[in-house]
Amino acid sequence: MALPPPSADALAHSERVLSFIRAEIAQRGGWISFARFMELALYAPGLGYYMAGTRKLGAEGDFVTAPEISPLFGQTLARQVAQVLDQELEDVLEIGAGSGALAASLLSELEHLGATPKNYFVLELSPDLRERSRDTIAARVPHLMERVAWLNQLPPSFSGLVLGNEVLDAMPVHVVRSSAQGIEEAGVELTGSGSLGWAHRPARGELLEAALALELPQGYTSEIGLVTRAFIASIAEVIERGAALFIDYGFPRHEYYHPQRSEGTLMCHYRHHAHADPFYLPGLQDITAHVDFSAVAHIGAQCGLEVLGYTTQAQFLINCGITEVLGRVPAEDAARYLPLSNQANRLLAPSEMGELFKVIAFGKNFDPALVGFSSGDKRHTL
Repeated sequence: MALPPPSADALAHSERVLSFIRAEIAQRGGWISFARFMELALYAPGLGYYMAGTRKLGAEGDFVTAPEISPLFGQTLARQVAQVLDQELEDVLEIGAGSGALAASLLSELEHLGATPKNYFVLELSPDLRERSRDTIAARVPHLMERVAWLNQLPPSFSGLVLGNEVLDAMPVHVVRSSAQGIEEAGVELTGSGSLGWAHRPARGELLEAALALELPQGYTSEIGLVTRAFIASIAEVIERGAALFIDYGFPRHEYYHPQRSEGTLMCHYRHHAHADPFYLPGLQDITAHVDFSAVAHIGAQCGLEVLGYTTQAQFLINCGITEVLGRVPAEDAARYLPLSNQANRLLAPSEMGELFKVIAFGKNFDPALVGFSSGDKRHTL
């Protein structure tokens, strides 16, 4: 696939990122884990993809998320948020708010529903996205800006709703393969020309234990999200009462590690082109992996959270009333209705986001059955 060429400035930035990664590899004796490479490529301060000033989301960026596709997403999700807040809870904590489109839609719709949160906290590590989200919220719901606060880390304790849309897929993953020599961890080394290349070493410790539990056939390569598991454990630790909701693309374990998915799920996004080379222009492209929702559910339960529901994005949005939200615009008003209808199709269609994207919910000291999982709950597949 021919990818769009970068500008001279972008190419120079990628070279700086590459130099930073080369130095790290040299410092670590010539090899770093793929998880460490992914962490540097995405999050190295001032250099990584999410930490520098390149535009990431929307038509001018590298990919588009559901809140950018349509306001229907946030407006519909607001009904689930309102149900949680109705349990004498006041606050929302959004992890990775991106452009701020979801926060703006949620705040506007929650106000319409009479369920405006007392505080809307945003945990966003990217300085660029922090500014973009602030600008978006200020432009769309300026009168609610006083309720919004940006955080640099998880609070020590929290009661309310934790929300993460397309957050888990961007967390660094370890890559393993099953070979004749046993379980090996994929890492990154420098080739003779100074470019980045794959290199494998025997897996050890927690990674080896997790990989052995999967019973992967020989020749199979895939990812294990140890960072994601640690993140869910952190969420479990800070929640005192309330719910946590994560929306992302992925599978339960029996689908994630299916025999036909023997090359794993790593995917890169550059200027709206998807490809599988994580070493292409470090710092200029997103690197993602699908989410193993069984592992996410297991670690949550292990850390004291109750799994409240798991279903497809389409089923969740239907349960939350997306057709009613769409119906607020008269079908006779074609200029407004048809674009929204097309957007709804992208959110719901199996060939678009409807089936690949899943929604999982956790709770602690929280009893009500969530409306988003009232039909089509697939917890039994985890």
